Amino acid sequence: MREYEQEVREQYEIEIKSTRRTRGAFFCVGNADTEVFLMKETLASEKRAALLYLTLNRLEKTGKLKVDAPVFSRDGKLIVAARDGTRYMMKKWYSGRECDMKKEQELLLAAEKLGILHTHLKWQEPTAGELETLLCKYAVRSEDAAVSESGAVSENAAVSGNGAVSEKKEKEPVPQQQFPEEEFQVCPPAARSPLDEMLRHNREMKKVRSFIRKRVVKNEFEALYLKHFEAMYEKACAITAAMEQSGCMQIYEKNVAENRMMHGDYNYHNILILPGDTAITNFEHMRIGIQVQDLYYFLRKAMEKYRWKQKLGVGIIRAYERQRRLEPGEWEYLGLQLAYPEKFWKTASSYCRSNKAWLPEKSVEKLELAVNQEEEKTNFLKTIFGIHL
Repeated sequence: MREYEQEVREQYEIEIKSTRRTRGAFFCVGNADTEVFLMKETLASEKRAALLYLTLNRLEKTGKLKVDAPVFSRDGKLIVAARDGTRYMMKKWYSGRECDMKKEQELLLAAEKLGILHTHLKWQEPTAGELETLLCKYAVRSEDAAVSESGAVSENAAVSGNGAVSEKKEKEPVPQQQFPEEEFQVCPPAARSPLDEMLRHNREMKKVRSFIRKRVVKNEFEALYLKHFEAMYEKACAITAAMEQSGCMQIYEKNVAENRMMHGDYNYHNILILPGDTAITNFEHMRIGIQVQDLYYFLRKAMEKYRWKQKLGVGIIRAYERQRRLEPGEWEYLGLQLAYPEKFWKTASSYCRSNKAWLPEKSVEKLELAVNQEEEKTNFLKTIFGIHL
């Protein structure tokens, strides 16, 4: 750990026995080996950090979920900057490992845990008690800053014969107007509607085709994309039309009206397998929207890995429903989302933003996978969801 990163760590009231660097972060182990924290680089704003603190602490209080709630620094900050300008957030962490996609039982466990998460993940305005906790943290920061700037001792303090400072009487609470209350006026953003999202993807697919057509010499990826574009685009438009005529927009409106929230990035990297339990991490993409979008994303990743193995797909959905029953509209939404050729769109969109002078082999592999698995996916959707493409 570099000197200025060490200085960041020392701004927390946490006794650290050892540290270990990982991707853009440091694992910090406390005096008790079970006390683990993660000091991670972040681009989150103060408002986003406050939102994470409120939401994740609420989830912890249910007693049913382990999450990576952020920790306040000694002077009441959720985000601390190093001398080089890098911003860090300290979060609770756990001694475990990432969910193994090769172990079906762990996929079922992760799906069941997602059902529990969705049961409790709902935005509510901060209570008086929660605001008091946050304001007290800022009170510490404001008082420390005032003493630091003036170099003086509070008028309530007295100096004893040996020079020690003691309080004559209890400090009066810092006036509320001293606090940046706008930092606590936090509310998670709402996701785009599923229809708007599909229409955007359709437009991007056409833009990629136009871009490739203008290139005189086409590489392997570009030739493959043009070869399969018409079939994939036609399918994308058909699914978009079906989405528009379905009840999925009502599901979206209902979830937004009820302030239902989704994790936003529920994948095996963000699921830790612990001895006898599971932890869910990295809620930075958390937002209001259709909760079952998390299940779609997790299920699609698993199905691509297992070549749309029907037994596993049914198992994942049933594991989720052991904790939270899907509504008919959510079931329809899940099927339509799976039917959309998202991997084809996503791979092409990523390629278009990349450096074209160098063609990553993975890009070609992903595009080939998106095309080659269409028949297996079609059979899965027909059998499980009754969708005929």
